[in-house]
Amino acid sequence: MLKGAIHIHSTYSDGEFTLGELRRVLIASGCQFVCMTDHAEFFDSVKLDAYARECESLSDDRFRFIAGLEYTCDKRMHVLGLGVTSLAGTTDPQQVIRYIEDQAGLSVIAHPMDSMFDSIETFETLPNGIETWNSKYDGRYAPRPRTFRLLERLQQRKPEMCAFYGIDLHWRKQFRGLLNIVQTTELSPQPILSAIRAGDYFAMKGELELPSSGVLSEGLIARFKREHARSDRLRRIAKKVKKATSRVGLAPTGGLKAQLRRIF
Repeated sequence: MLKGAIHIHSTYSDGEFTLGELRRVLIASGCQFVCMTDHAEFFDSVKLDAYARECESLSDDRFRFIAGLEYTCDKRMHVLGLGVTSLAGTTDPQQVIRYIEDQAGLSVIAHPMDSMFDSIETFETLPNGIETWNSKYDGRYAPRPRTFRLLERLQQRKPEMCAFYGIDLHWRKQFRGLLNIVQTTELSPQPILSAIRAGDYFAMKGELELPSSGVLSEGLIARFKREHARSDRLRRIAKKVKKATSRVGLAPTGGLKAQLRRIF
C-alpha cells in the first residue's frame, strides 16, 4: 500500500511551497505520492509543459508526483482533474467533468458549498467523486456531515462514486495530516489513479480511518456534527475579529495568520 496526499497547490499557482519543497515535506510525513491540483487559470501551454516536466523530474522510486489541475467553474464551483494537465476551455462544470474523463483523469467536485448541493443533484454528468472532507475548507477537526449525505444521494444514481479526502494545501503552516492509503504497490500514476478510481483506498487522520465509499456510522456522523459546529463557531469568531481589527487599521500580522492556519 502507498500513502499519499490529494489536493495540493504549489508555487505554480497560489501555493507557498515549490514542488521540491513539497517533495521533502511530504516524504517527511511518510508519503510516497501526491496528487497535485494547481489552479488551471494560472497556466498557459508553455507553463503547463514546465509543470508536467518538473513533476516528472522530481519523481523516482521513492516518491511520485501526479500532476493535475483544479478547474474554476461557473458559480465558483471547483472541479479537480487528478492526472490531467491540459486546459478544458470551458467553465461549465459538467463539461469540465466530461473533459477530465475524456483525458483519462479523475473528476472530483472540490469542497462543494452548501448552496451548490441542489444544483449538483441536477447534473446529468456526475463526477468520479465528491470531496467530502477538505481540511482547509471544512477545518482540520471534522468534515460537514451533510456532504457525506450529498454523496449518498448521488450514489443512488452512480454507485461507484467515491468520497475524497483532500488537504487543499496552500500555506506552509497549514494542517496537512489528512492522508490517503491506496491499495497498490506500483509507484506510478496509472496504477495509483486506477486504484483510486476503483475505490481501493481509505483516508487516515491520526487513528481515524475513513472509507472511500463515504459510508460512516451514525455515531461518527454525530461526532463530526458536534466537532464541526464547534470549530466552525471558533472560525467565525476569528473572522469577526479580523474584520474588526481591519476596520481600525490593525491588520493581522503574518505570524498571527500562520498560527491561525496551523490551528484551523
